[in-house]
Amino acid sequence: MTAELGTPRDRHLFGPGRKRLLALDGGGVRGVISIAFLERMEAVLAERTGGPARLGDWFDLVGGTSTGAVIAGAIALGLTVADLKHFYLRLAPNVFRRPFWRVMGLQAKFDARALRREIEQVVGARTLDSDDLVTGLCIITKRMDTGSPWIIANNSRAPYWETPADRAFTGNRHYRLANLVRASTAAPAYFDPELLPIVDGALHGLFIDGGVTPHQNPALALFLMTTLKAYGLCWPTGPDRLLIVSIGTGLFRTQLSAVEARRIRAIGLAIRALSALIGDGVGLVLALMQWLGECPAPWPVNSEVGDLSGDTLPGGKLFRFLRYDVRLDAPWLADVLDLKLSARDVARVRRLDDHGSLPLAYEIGRRAAELQVKAEHLLPGTPVA
Repeated sequence: MTAELGTPRDRHLFGPGRKRLLALDGGGVRGVISIAFLERMEAVLAERTGGPARLGDWFDLVGGTSTGAVIAGAIALGLTVADLKHFYLRLAPNVFRRPFWRVMGLQAKFDARALRREIEQVVGARTLDSDDLVTGLCIITKRMDTGSPWIIANNSRAPYWETPADRAFTGNRHYRLANLVRASTAAPAYFDPELLPIVDGALHGLFIDGGVTPHQNPALALFLMTTLKAYGLCWPTGPDRLLIVSIGTGLFRTQLSAVEARRIRAIGLAIRALSALIGDGVGLVLALMQWLGECPAPWPVNSEVGDLSGDTLPGGKLFRFLRYDVRLDAPWLADVLDLKLSARDVARVRRLDDHGSLPLAYEIGRRAAELQVKAEHLLPGTPVA
């Protein structure tokens, strides 16, 4: 056991004591909203602990889907939020620049090579088993040739970590981190899929964005990974022993009237339906996590069940759950954040690929973070400010 705890990563994953988990949603350029929450969280922790607070040191596992995987990878490599913000604000305009020769419907909207270059500038040639990862890291992607979500982490106790003697597959530890992050961000129609080697020289898997799994909000997937016996972590449960922080990139409902449906092509209707399905998945995960966990600041799930604060499992709550997010609806932004935006501005912020909306999206996140991120939530027992 002592040898197994020889790195900071393994002390986080396998060491005793309370555990903290950070789950980061997908959302394209709206990931800057998540960064605003992380910035505020880092500042609050630094103030209350009396020194620098690097999130990669504070959390025992960081995981993400799509743009959340990019952010999670950077945190797990020990970047401060200031470094991450600088990287992200440079990444988005470079990546979401549409080449004029792209043929929509026949080619992906953006050139994935630009995305790969930006990712590789941060992670280099590191693999998933790199000791440079200062904490646990989980990346969620979708393997299309088998139809299975991949929830892949730097957990040396997990199945498929090692390459077997018969070399029937490549062990997870050998995957290049840049390839995994790229796979998680391969949003259909936006970027080409990513090929990952499954069997050396014989078989490649076809991977797309993790957002088209049920885990656009990866909080539930990460909780299961840390508690189910198959993964070998078996973290203790209970609000006083497990904290799960989940950060979104903006809630809204994809809506389409009958009149609009008659005006758009079938492919447009399919895209709208997929977007709505992804949003429904986020809502379902939120409902489950608030039902399973103790939530000091719960979100309304819908008008029928409310925020589930009055519902408790027979055995009690399994963890403490914090959800930080914003509603990308004009009335909420005006009433809660005092931001009066036009319908056009709200529509731009909702888009995955409009890098021109980055300053506004960041400001929305910053204002929301000032209201939502509280020391007494992150550090129970801290006096209320």
